[in-house]
This record gives sequence, C-alpha cells and structure tokens, in this order.
Amino acid sequence: MKQQRQQRKKLLTGDIVKQAAIDSVMKLSPAAMIKNPVMFIVEIGTVVVLLLTLFPSWFDAEERFGFNLTVFLILLITVLFANFAEALAEGRGKAQADSLKKTKREVVASKLVNGEVVVVQASTLRKGDSVIVEQGEMIPGDGEVIEGLASVDESAITGESAPVIKEAGGDFSSVTGGTRVVSDRIVIRITNDPGESFIDRMISLVEGAKRQKTPNEIALNTLLISLTLIFLIVVVTLAPIAKYVGVDLEIPVLIALLVCLIPTTIGGLLSAIGIAGMDRVTQFNVLAMSGKAVEAAGDINTMILDKTGTITFGNRMASEFVPVGGASLAEVAAWSAISSVQDETPEGRSVLELLKKQGTAYDTALAEGGTFIEFKAETRMSGVDLTNGRLVRKGAVDAVKQWIVAQGGQVPSELDAETERIASAGGTPLAVAVDTRIYGLIYLKDTVKPGMKERFEQLRRMGIRTIMCTGDNPLTAATIAKEAGVDDFIAESKPEDKIAVIKREQAQGKLVAMTGDGTNDAPALAQADVGLAMNSGTVAAKEAANMVDLDSDPSKIIEVVAIGKQLLMTRGALTTFSIANDVAKYFAIIPAIFLLAIPEMSVLNVMQLGSPFSAILSALLFNAIIIPLLIPLAMKGVAYKPMSSAKLLSRNLVVYGLGGVIAPFIGIKLIDMIVHLWI
Repeated sequence: MKQQRQQRKKLLTGDIVKQAAIDSVMKLSPAAMIKNPVMFIVEIGTVVVLLLTLFPSWFDAEERFGFNLTVFLILLITVLFANFAEALAEGRGKAQADSLKKTKREVVASKLVNGEVVVVQASTLRKGDSVIVEQGEMIPGDGEVIEGLASVDESAITGESAPVIKEAGGDFSSVTGGTRVVSDRIVIRITNDPGESFIDRMISLVEGAKRQKTPNEIALNTLLISLTLIFLIVVVTLAPIAKYVGVDLEIPVLIALLVCLIPTTIGGLLSAIGIAGMDRVTQFNVLAMSGKAVEAAGDINTMILDKTGTITFGNRMASEFVPVGGASLAEVAAWSAISSVQDETPEGRSVLELLKKQGTAYDTALAEGGTFIEFKAETRMSGVDLTNGRLVRKGAVDAVKQWIVAQGGQVPSELDAETERIASAGGTPLAVAVDTRIYGLIYLKDTVKPGMKERFEQLRRMGIRTIMCTGDNPLTAATIAKEAGVDDFIAESKPEDKIAVIKREQAQGKLVAMTGDGTNDAPALAQADVGLAMNSGTVAAKEAANMVDLDSDPSKIIEVVAIGKQLLMTRGALTTFSIANDVAKYFAIIPAIFLLAIPEMSVLNVMQLGSPFSAILSALLFNAIIIPLLIPLAMKGVAYKPMSSAKLLSRNLVVYGLGGVIAPFIGIKLIDMIVHLWI
C-alpha cells in the first residue's frame, strides 16, 4: 500500500502540468473542440471577435480595438482553461499508463513444444501455448497455471510487496504477464494473444483520451447543448429588441453576453470530471472496463457478496479447545499442538496460532522424529505416529469416532452434544484423539474479517442492501450473517441462485453489484450491473466482470461505490454551481447594458457595476477565472459522506447552488472595481 500511495503522489507532477498546458493549445483544433459543443461555440465566438478586432470594416462595425482585443483575450483564455482541465485529467491517466508500460519489457519464455523446451521471445507467444516459468523468472504473458504451485510477486501491478500463491486448478490459477515467480516452478497456459494482455487493456483504459462517454455524461451533454441553443436564440433575438429601445448591441457584446449565459463552467469541466472519475478508480488498483461501470456503481441499490474470502477469511481457524471425557483443557491443547506441529494446512497453523495467542506453552519434543500422517479424503484425519509408539489423530468427529472404536476405545458421552453445539454456532468441530481416548474438540470457525460489520453499516447509510451468498447450511449461514451484519443471506446457494437473486432485484428496477473470483461466479458477474472480479481469480471470472480488483480485496467494492457516487455528486454539484453562476451573471450584464435606455431596470442593477463595458469585461473575466479555480475540485471530486438522496440534494443546493450565486456577485463586483478604473 505504501508503494501505491507513493505512486499516486507522482500522478500530478510539473511535467504533467507543463504537458497539459501544451495540450490545451493543441486542443484548439476545431476537430478536437467540436467534441465539446459548449466550448466549441465559445471558440467560434473567439474567432469572430478576433476578426472584428483586426478587420472591423469587414463587419461594418465601430472600431473599438482595445475593448475588442480584451474580449478576444478573455475568450481565448476561457477556452484554454477548459482545454487545460481536460488535458490535466488525461495527463494523469497517461502517467499511470507509462508506469504500466515499464512492466512490458521484452522477456524470453521457455515454451513447451512437443514435450521439449524451446526458448522464444515472449512477443511470439500465442493463445494456447504452454510455458515453464522457474524461480526468479518473469511471467511472459497472461495465463493459467496448469501444473505446479509457486509464489508470485505481483507488486509491479498491485503495489503490494507480499507475494501471492498461485497453483493449478481452483480459483487461484490466474497469472498476469509482467509479474515474477519468486519460488518454485509452474507451467502456464497462455490465455491471450500479443497486444491483448491484461496490462495492454489496462494501459488502453487508463489513457483518458480513449475513454467512452457514459450515458449520464451524454445526457448531461445533451442538456448543455440544449441550454446553449436556447441562449443562442435568446441573444440573437435580443439584438433587434435592444435596437428598438435605443441600445445598439455590437457583435463582441452579444458574443460576450452569450458566453456568460451559456453553461461554460460545467461545459469546460465535464470531460475532466469523467476522466478523473476513471482515474480515481484506477488509483485504488481497480481496473474499470468502462466509465459506465463506474457511474453504475454510484447508483447501486443491492450488493451481492460471497461469504468465503469476502466477508470471512475463507480459511477455518481454531478459536477454542473443548475438553470431553474428563480430560483437562491443558491436555486437549497439548495434544492438539502435537497433532498440528507438522500440519501445514491453514487449520493446522491456526491451532498453533491460537495457543500462541492464549499464551499456552506446549512441548513439541514428542512430535520430533514422529511419522506425520497427512490428511486424506478417505480417512478425513491427519496426525502423527510418535516414536514412543503412541498414535495421535485429529479430524472429522465421525471419522475419529470410528478410528477410536477400531482401536478398542470408547466414545465420551458428551462428545455428540458438544459437536452439535459447535455446528449450531456455525463452526466446524475437529476431534483430537490419542491411542484409545478422545481428549476433546477443536472449534474451527470461518472468522469474519475485522471491520466488516462497520463497512456494511456504512453501505446501509448509503442506502445499499447487502446479501451474502454461501454454500453453508442455513444455521451456519445465519450465524455468519448476524456476526457480519449483512441485511440478508442465501444459504446452500448455487451459481443459478446468485443469478436468480440478481435478476429479481433488477426486475424491481434496482442496480446490483456482485463480487466473485471463481468460474462458478462468472454468470452472476456478467448479469450484475457492476461485476467486480478478483485478479487472483479465474480468467472466466475476470472476462465476465466489468471491473477487476488488482489487489483481490472483495470488500473494495465499497470504495468503488463511494467513487461512483462521488463522480455523480461532483458532476451534479458543478452543474448546479454553473447554472447558479449564469443567474448571477445575468444580473451583472443585462441591467448594466439596458440601464441607460430603460432607467426602470435600475431595480435589477443590484450589483451597481461601473459601466456597461466594465460589466461585460468583469463577467467575462470571472467566467474565465472560475474554470481553473474549480479544476482541483473536478479532479479530486466532491467529498462523499453517506446520506439520503434528499439530504444530498439539499446540501448541494445550499453549498453549490447558493454558493454559485454568491461567488459571482462578489467576484464580478471586485473585478469591476479594478476594470472600471482601467477603462
């Protein structure tokens, strides 16, 4: 995480700002500007005012070189500032892409051809090829482990220094090109052709210029275009009305009036907001396949989560020792330790961790030199045959009971009752026996991750309902659900059950998010509006989802939802601010222009600006200056706090609506006091 934070700090350097300034000039090309219709209108107005300044006779207009030149420069600055906001957001994405490209250096691969190893360039590998990767070697391309087990360093793409275990089969077989094997040896089947790897797709997606506009953004663009056309008609028809009442509105004045009234603030920042939203998701090490997925996350109503690995750690961990048959707690703990010294399974390691946590001393000398008995599906037990001839076993209760009876021993009368108690609480009991006696039980529990209850409460405040899916029996599922604090659960769930609940929620008009990492999760991930797959999961899961978490932290969907809401809030807040700005600028310009011809309009001249010309220039200057002042807000996003939609709307109206009216009144008045002295 430290490496990740350092990387984020580097995403806004002097070089990025310098390049953004250059790009803002390059974007003046009409082919680029027409993609932003509001600012394209401003650019056309800028060109017209420039021609009026240089060649007033062409328009049969009165020569006002100083005023026209000033209007032209302010309009040009307005367009450049808008371009700068977009270029700055794109520059951050390109900086991330450049850092990722460093992982794509050419490497060699040990390709298997008819059972023989052939050394080839990684760029020549094709989908379906098999390669061997030894300790210390770079994985040459995206693929799946088909043989072996290895520890893989994925810090190049995740920022996390701790290596992860990859093994053939199961949900942790997927590997990413550009990562490094730090131990052992694996055989990988390549799953992508050159240029189609995970990092290739990520590079393409984080480069903001290639980003597709989302439906919400398209709708807002349509609204802005409509407002621009309406004000264009208003300004054009205003000229003959003004002439009729004795006010001669020249073309530069009409253009200035149009630019001040159309929503230039949000028009100049709209692209930057969208690109920055995608950028924020990427900074959290989540690869969003589209901006639509990020926005959909902001409107999520229901979240479906797997229990294992998401809500719980996934590995059953020892949480209690339960003596039976007159044995003491110390005896159960001691024999549990001896049976687990050579047991490398998560359950075995958790026994020793529990003893350490309890501060219980245990003697492992007895286990030294003994023969370890590995767990097998047939016996459902593990243990150790000690050098002194004693036999220690640990395993499923019924299996240990059968073993004890076969040894000539007896089963304690209270064993079944304690076993039922543990199972009823959602745990798994393991019996511990030595020779002909059962000493007690180890209570294994799939532990809920710390802080999950608080995180689900946070989602509840966001208005999101959480549903846990698990293959556990209803009793165990209910226990975990209560401890975790989810709103509902589905026990003994199958892949079709997950799809069914997603479709049911969607049929009610709700947007649904789903997290998963296995092939069996792929259908549900594809069906959900937001599907977040784990990078450690299968290729099928990653291809079905529209987001991939590089850190493989399923609970990160909460951050994704917060970013989605933040994106929508930022866009809404700045749109509110922009429209409120236009209201204030209306009161600045219109009364000042018509005041001499229509003295009755003095009641609207609340700002008491110096003159019509100073009013126009002051409003234009404020209009240009406010865009760069709002760039940090567009890039960082409006701070999100969980609250209801009604409270959120009220907050936006007060902070950005009222603020959008007050700020121009103050700003334009201060600028006018300076401008009036100058002209």
